[in-house]
Amino acid sequence: MSFIAEIPFRAYWSTPFCKWQGALQHLHPLRFSAYIAKQELAARHIAPEQIDHAVLGTTVISHHAFFGLPWVASLAGLGHVTGPTILQACATGARCLHVAASEIQSGMANASLIFTTDRISNGPHIYYPEPGAPGGTGTHEDWVMDNFSFDPAGGNSMIQTAENVARRYGITTAEQHEIVLRRHQQYLDALANDKAFQKNYMRLPFDVPRPKFDKVAQTIDGDQGITASTADGLARLKPVLPDGTVTFGGQTHPADANAGLILARPEQAAALSADRAVRIRLLGFGQARTELAHMPMATVPAARRALEVAGLSMQQIDAVKTHNPFAVNDIYFARETGFDVNAMNNYGCSLIYGHPQAPMGTRAVIELIEELALRGGGRGLFVGCAAGDGAMAVVLSVEVGG
Repeated sequence: MSFIAEIPFRAYWSTPFCKWQGALQHLHPLRFSAYIAKQELAARHIAPEQIDHAVLGTTVISHHAFFGLPWVASLAGLGHVTGPTILQACATGARCLHVAASEIQSGMANASLIFTTDRISNGPHIYYPEPGAPGGTGTHEDWVMDNFSFDPAGGNSMIQTAENVARRYGITTAEQHEIVLRRHQQYLDALANDKAFQKNYMRLPFDVPRPKFDKVAQTIDGDQGITASTADGLARLKPVLPDGTVTFGGQTHPADANAGLILARPEQAAALSADRAVRIRLLGFGQARTELAHMPMATVPAARRALEVAGLSMQQIDAVKTHNPFAVNDIYFARETGFDVNAMNNYGCSLIYGHPQAPMGTRAVIELIEELALRGGGRGLFVGCAAGDGAMAVVLSVEVGG
């Protein structure tokens, strides 16, 4: 099927992804997302009245997050707009796309602005009162670190899900490191010609504001925290878990960032597009949940469901982007679907530029669109796993000219 909603060409953006405790660590993520969206809408001459719906995706709670999307919309100059706040771990970006597309499909909106933002740095430390407990002592958690290391459904860490899949399918450390080297080379392609690819959706150099959002604190050249892996360097790394296969080189790193994207009915999408000759259609969504503690496996059934909805086969897909917190993800996905593991994730992926959760899928979809536009059009698939052994997938098409 084809959804009514379309993505106006280049009516989307992303900040650089900065490794946690880096350049973005002091910025309130919701306020930062609104600050950037306001700038980007103005740069594209998109008036606030052209937007009548919005979605906020965020996974790490922050001060005043209770007010969610309405507050962020107000800060962005969209005080007339409301909508939901979405939290679905690393599938949040894809879920926000589905929510916005569904709102337009139902006739409840004409144009929706998606805000996706997270600050993994300086995550909240939460105390839960228990007045009836002995001495009235409550419980507490570190929102980021405790949940990275412990799934309450199975007691396992995120890395254990990758190890379970690696063990079942015989995925070696050497295979994982080969993927890391390939993904790093693909990321370097996005930096060619003075970062020409990234500048299609990212303002570079990037001015980092002060926490009060009143002045510029510093200017950065782009993504921060990228590790230039080498074969020799990776070979010296030991697996993180005893008897495991996944090294620190074979997994992503936490990061801070935000990204935004507009969806609209076809006539409005054309009006908001940077080039009316480029048309971006949503063809299908899919979701899946796999067995406990095998998170990377969820991507395959999610992708198959999205392809089924789109009426397409994997052989009809021209480009694939994945959220790959572990190199294991891409190896497993390629084995099961037959897509060339070396051909997916051109121009970058979360394995290399980091893991800020909610904006991760949004940036991947943006890069997928840009890759297809460079090819002269085609069909693309984004798929990403998420905490809780789930995954979401998006199929879209880019038509150029004609």
